[in-house]
Amino acid sequence: MSLPNTSGPTRFGFFIAPYHPLNGNPTLQIQRDLQLVELADELGYQEAWVGEHHSAGMEIIAAPEVFLAAAAERTGQIRLGTGVNSLPYHQPMMLADRLCLLDHLTKGRVMMGIGPGQLASDASMMGVPQPRQRDMMHESMETIVQLLRGEVVTAKTDWFELNEARLQLLPYQQGGLEMAVASTISPSGSVLAGKHGAGLLSLAASDPSGYEALLPNWKVYEQTMAANGHTVDRAKWRLVAPMHIAETREQARREAEWGVGHLVDYIKRLSGMDVPWGDTAAEAIEQWTGPGFPAFGRATIGSPDDAIAAIEALAEQSGGFGTFLVLALNVADPEASRRSVKLFAEHVIPHFTGANRSRVASLDWANANSERLMSGMRAGVEAAFERHGQALAAALTPESEGK
Repeated sequence: MSLPNTSGPTRFGFFIAPYHPLNGNPTLQIQRDLQLVELADELGYQEAWVGEHHSAGMEIIAAPEVFLAAAAERTGQIRLGTGVNSLPYHQPMMLADRLCLLDHLTKGRVMMGIGPGQLASDASMMGVPQPRQRDMMHESMETIVQLLRGEVVTAKTDWFELNEARLQLLPYQQGGLEMAVASTISPSGSVLAGKHGAGLLSLAASDPSGYEALLPNWKVYEQTMAANGHTVDRAKWRLVAPMHIAETREQARREAEWGVGHLVDYIKRLSGMDVPWGDTAAEAIEQWTGPGFPAFGRATIGSPDDAIAAIEALAEQSGGFGTFLVLALNVADPEASRRSVKLFAEHVIPHFTGANRSRVASLDWANANSERLMSGMRAGVEAAFERHGQALAAALTPESEGK
């Protein structure tokens, strides 16, 4: 029996954008997202992160705080993160206020994800200048961190103003809200996270470029953390990658053919470009698990062993991280997707947490000492027969039967 690779993550969860086909019922799709968080909570996953998007039709949760409030009422243990709040889209005091309320509603299960905003169509509709989005994110986070610490803030930028602003309700968590900054390929997220002592949320871990950038971005993060007097902790590093698993690799690929075409169409229409590998579902799966999809990176579509191997490769490439988040993509039908979640909990998570380490060691010890243990057991049985043999023989005689 193989023991777990202890350099890998020990916490697991889901990153739910979400991605829903345009030919489905949106109300039912959102309900299934809630059911996924419920199932993850029942199975012992530790985290669920939910995105914020406002256009393009597939990523249909516009307010992660509202969704997470509903999810909190259905769950008891799982931590709930905004994945992520697009800071340039929000007045910072209003956003901080909402998250503090949510932290109290959940009794301290809230995490705040931070990003500049992903979809160009979102920014365009709101009149947010795309070249300024990362600068706006930095300006907003500076203010939000101060507010969440209970400070009085006066600040003025070209897009928001605060005058002696303070939060009347601080976070439920005594140490404040846990924060994680989205990081893809550039070191921008690492610098912002390191400046404020936040965690790192690597969204492009399975993209070839993002994969290569994991260690360089971590080094930037370490340096920035140290320069700002913060303690570095790899346990606060989260990596995200798409996965769907089944009992066999062949079955997983067949199941993923159900919905991969919707992702291909999304990529094509969002980018305005055609792709040479989307003519058939099987061809798309081959591309996705090989070179990868733009923005979505490489997917692991296979068996639990394939999932373990992929996560171990990420651990080796990164040098170690704390939490692995499955990017929920709805490429298989709902029932197959739920089976994948259960298989992951049953076979992948214990490999990394060491849940069966003592059980394996116990059986190995019993095996190594089997000759001594079995000979002792035989000797005990023989001694018992010797002590009680006469009584047993008497009980079996015809005379004893007639009495």
